Amino acid sequence: MSKLKTAVIYYSSTGCNYKLANMAKEGAEKAGSEAKIFKVAELAPESVISNNPAWQEHVNETKHIPEVTLDDLEWADVIVFSAPTRFGNVPSQLKQFLDMTGPLWQKGKLINKVVTGMTSAMNPHGGQEATLLSLYTTMYHWGAIVVAPGYTDEVLYAAGGNPYGTSVSVDMKGNMVDDVESTKKAVEHQVKRAISVADALAK
Repeated sequence: MSKLKTAVIYYSSTGCNYKLANMAKEGAEKAGSEAKIFKVAELAPESVISNNPAWQEHVNETKHIPEVTLDDLEWADVIVFSAPTRFGNVPSQLKQFLDMTGPLWQKGKLINKVVTGMTSAMNPHGGQEATLLSLYTTMYHWGAIVVAPGYTDEVLYAAGGNPYGTSVSVDMKGNMVDDVESTKKAVEHQVKRAISVADALAK
């Protein structure tokens, strides 16, 4: 059997979800999967970005990361999403990309893709769970297999214990407030779990 393929797709304005995405990519590779990281296209105008030093710095830092395409979704067996919460929902940048997946959906190309999600907010009650549930609603329409971490390992509790996906709190500059090492362990467990389900499906 060929090696499973994992696409890690993120949106980040100041860098937190980019860090989570890199943890996911590393976790996927540890689990034996080929992994690629992609960003969704930025929609905010340059005038807004340039007025926020942290946002501008992150844009400059990630110029080398390719923007995700529908071909990348079709390529992947496992898809890991990471994006901040926006009023309890996914950012418009990610939502636009999801809204463009209709052609794949119509052809049944997204059926049985294994998906899982991660998020961040300013505080633990800033919409983290609602954002992941909003994300997964689209996945149900795809016919994808949503693999949330649930409470399947002790490492999840040290990272906040969100059963829907790893979530972190951030400061005004986008830095993680939560313990980074505990978060990394939770991300790696979540991704490994998703890959194990994809492996079982493939067999």
